[in-house]
Amino acid sequence: MQDPKRDEASPGWPADASAPAANGNAGYGNRSGVPIDGAIPTADLGSPSRNPRRIPEATVARLPVYLRSLLEVADAHIVTISSERLAEMAGVNAAKVRKDLSYLGSYGTRGVGYDVQFLLVQINRVLGLTQDWPVVIVGIGNLGHALANYKGFSARGFRIAALVDADRAKVGEVVADLPVRHLDELPTIAAEQTIAIGIVATPAGSAQEVADLLVAAGVTSILNFAPAVISVPRGVSLRKVDLSIELQILSFYQQLRVVAPRAAEA
Repeated sequence: MQDPKRDEASPGWPADASAPAANGNAGYGNRSGVPIDGAIPTADLGSPSRNPRRIPEATVARLPVYLRSLLEVADAHIVTISSERLAEMAGVNAAKVRKDLSYLGSYGTRGVGYDVQFLLVQINRVLGLTQDWPVVIVGIGNLGHALANYKGFSARGFRIAALVDADRAKVGEVVADLPVRHLDELPTIAAEQTIAIGIVATPAGSAQEVADLLVAAGVTSILNFAPAVISVPRGVSLRKVDLSIELQILSFYQQLRVVAPRAAEA
């Protein structure tokens, strides 16, 4: 096996009455029951390796970025890619790319780089995207509608199986060919559809209660879009998407562009 460095180439929602769950996280990052160092054994991800390596959580977070870049390259009918080019597309350095891909057992070939299709297969396998993951969206407001109608989920192995809302006026409404069901039905829905992932798209005040209900229904992976910090028990994976934080970060860089020229002129 070659050295990795050799590659050159809405209304109606119940009030938030639930206390944070014990041992939960602060709403950012992951509480997935992985070892304390955040590493994830490749054996747990379907790796055929006899001596499984642990994939650091930071590497796992970068794999979807590599995947997106590789899909773009594949669409252009490019067969191989160097670590330098993949690093440029992903916004990291080449050494980090080589290290990350080495956890997948992929080391590339000197003067050639990495086989694009082989990398796609590896990353899809490690991320579990070769499986069908039933998803429930809780909160069918504007954001919930947009998520339900997004076609990119199914292309990545995520099937929107159910839509849920606490507003009885929305129950029965059909969105993306699925009827909206009431929040009270969540345990039944989770059992019937074997829900793997719950998406919280509710107002902030309801997010914790919805997360608690998802956990109680046996859902062990939660993606939170609500602008609120929520907690989950140990063993439940939690990821947060906060658009306001992303906008604030963009505001910082935008401000630099405005302030820096003025400072230079002073």
